[in-house]
Amino acid sequence: MDFNLKKRARHDVKVEVISLEAKYPHNVMLYHYPPTEDIHIDEFEDLALERLRLLRVFDRATTKGLRIFSDDWKEYVNAEMTKDGLRGYLRMGMPSSGTKHEADVQMRRRDYLSHFILRLAYCRSEDLQRWFVAREMEFFKYKFAALSTAEIKMFLDANNFQIHPLTEEQKDEVKDGLYESTVGQSVSKIELLEFYKVPFTQVLDLVRTRRCYIKAGFAYVNTHDMVSIVGAKQLEEIELGMQAAKAFIADVEADERIARMIKSLHNSYTGKDYTVCRDESVPIESLDQLSKTSMPLCMRMCHEHIRSQHHIKHGGRMQYGLFLKGIGVTLEDSLRFWREEFTKKMDVDKFTRSYEYNIYHNYGKKGSMVNYTPYSCLKIIKEMAAPGDCHGCPYKTMDPTSLKAKLSAYGLSAGGIDEVMHFVSRNHYQFACGKYFMLTHNSTVEPTINHPNKYFEESQILMGNRQKRAPGPAPANNKLRTAIKGGANRSMLTGDDDDELWRIAETQEKVYQSQKGIAEAFDDDLDLTEIIE
Repeated sequence: MDFNLKKRARHDVKVEVISLEAKYPHNVMLYHYPPTEDIHIDEFEDLALERLRLLRVFDRATTKGLRIFSDDWKEYVNAEMTKDGLRGYLRMGMPSSGTKHEADVQMRRRDYLSHFILRLAYCRSEDLQRWFVAREMEFFKYKFAALSTAEIKMFLDANNFQIHPLTEEQKDEVKDGLYESTVGQSVSKIELLEFYKVPFTQVLDLVRTRRCYIKAGFAYVNTHDMVSIVGAKQLEEIELGMQAAKAFIADVEADERIARMIKSLHNSYTGKDYTVCRDESVPIESLDQLSKTSMPLCMRMCHEHIRSQHHIKHGGRMQYGLFLKGIGVTLEDSLRFWREEFTKKMDVDKFTRSYEYNIYHNYGKKGSMVNYTPYSCLKIIKEMAAPGDCHGCPYKTMDPTSLKAKLSAYGLSAGGIDEVMHFVSRNHYQFACGKYFMLTHNSTVEPTINHPNKYFEESQILMGNRQKRAPGPAPANNKLRTAIKGGANRSMLTGDDDDELWRIAETQEKVYQSQKGIAEAFDDDLDLTEIIE
């Protein structure tokens, strides 16, 4: 018997390494093939939040009623991208310089990956899908509008559109129709433009607005209007991709880290972090004056409620207390402010037992030792205020008659009140707040209000009391702190983080949340310190 082992034929497996430039060759891509590369969970979250900031820029431009691609629209979008630290996306919407940069290729990668990440978050309902598709199409057209004639040809060839520009002979045959149908261009410029012959059914939006010449069932579209054709293809790709994402979203959500993030993404705050005010200090003696000059309506009403009633329910204390911390009120001053007001209705011992712990906790000095973040506009708008509460967004919670009376009492003219109510009636509460800012500060520029502390900061800058800082996104620092915080989740922790630390913090947070629920239910009249300790 022959026991000699026979060697098997060896086949070397060749792994094809594709460069980023080959994967993402152009600024404008159709998002057809899902990405296959592996990315870290931290980058997953960063890309998602960055993309959300981008889409919200286009959403604000739409809400302001700016006509897409108008000069005002472009100026607003470009300014907002710069302010939000989205210069990479801004460059994607600028004409190409012809010089290749590694940063541009990396930006194309971020663009491509982040689009598919947000599909997971926005395939969950029809309302979310409509919002996402509309904003993505605006960004797609924004990028496409920056392409040169040569780049448009490359794009059409790369994506197999099978349409080609007319030859000079073909163009001469229909030149009279082209002259009459091309709006806003002189005859000499029309002669320089390239035109494409396509079935009119592919450009119904151009037909409807009479922006193309039609003959024998074909439309003649110039280079600038090719976005209608490619946009229809991109829309089809996104809508089909959203249906595919919806089909396997249950498998994706099996990973708890991803599930929590994508479920809460649409309501995530993506602006500046106001957790700690390091540069300014606000004495509590100035709060009465600041409430009239620099506080948004939601915080001014909380302040006035405290001054008149010498008490405020738990929701109002959280909303206003964290706001005060964010504008620069120290822990010591905060304790003194609440003690002085509340002890006008109760003795000092009761205040110490029932309320002092909560103040220490918000400043990160008790319990889970987390420095809590002031509420954003999105969170405040979502708050459900009950009778007797003063927190929440007044533009949403107050009936129109009471709101008008309040605005009048604060000095707004009848015309100014109508301007604010115009946005309120359309549920654009943040724009109503921005209009209120303009009217009360005699400003010609309407700020983008997405956080009460931003309102305060912009007011102080306009009044010359603070210096304007360089624009940019919220810093992604101290993710462990954010993850432990009650409103966030464990998905922001890396694999190297200490599980024991997480369990301790989570246990402490559950205790505090239980304490908070009891406080809300009984209007805070229990000795909660004993419950915790």
